[in-house]
Amino acid sequence: MNGPVNGPVTGPVNPAVQSISAFFPCYNDEATIGTMVEAVASTMDRVGVDGEIIVVNDGSSDGSERVLKHLTETEPRLRVVTHEHNRGYGGALLSGFGAATKQWVFYTDRDGQFDPTELELLVTRATDDIDVVQGYKLNRADNVARRAIGRVYHRFVSFVFGLHVRDTDCDF
Repeated sequence: MNGPVNGPVTGPVNPAVQSISAFFPCYNDEATIGTMVEAVASTMDRVGVDGEIIVVNDGSSDGSERVLKHLTETEPRLRVVTHEHNRGYGGALLSGFGAATKQWVFYTDRDGQFDPTELELLVTRATDDIDVVQGYKLNRADNVARRAIGRVYHRFVSFVFGLHVRDTDCDF
């Protein structure tokens, strides 16, 4: 895989990727959401794309709203979609995809499980002939039962939907 780009970028690193909507579902993620937004913002700058950052605050009851309000004052590309009540992960994903306006959409979990700076690696893999670029987990920290269920789920999705990706359970 290509490594990170060093130095200033005058245009897109990859001409196939002109703009990106990056979004994160947020539910009581006061401790991690700021770092995630800042990391994806710096990555967008590094790869030279027009971008927007969307955080779906899914009824958080901690200090997430306060953190997001502060971030909107310092990061002009940030938009916050607020759910008054928790709609769950699927509801947050629907709102995030619905709010996205750019050419490519990137999303990942907001809890820091994945490194959003690796968006750069996905950007380098995109072409005009590719519709989806998906990451995969290098090391699964799941117990034996969860890994077994994951394999059954992966095979089911591959068979029923004809979706042939390396990791159907990766939110990246």
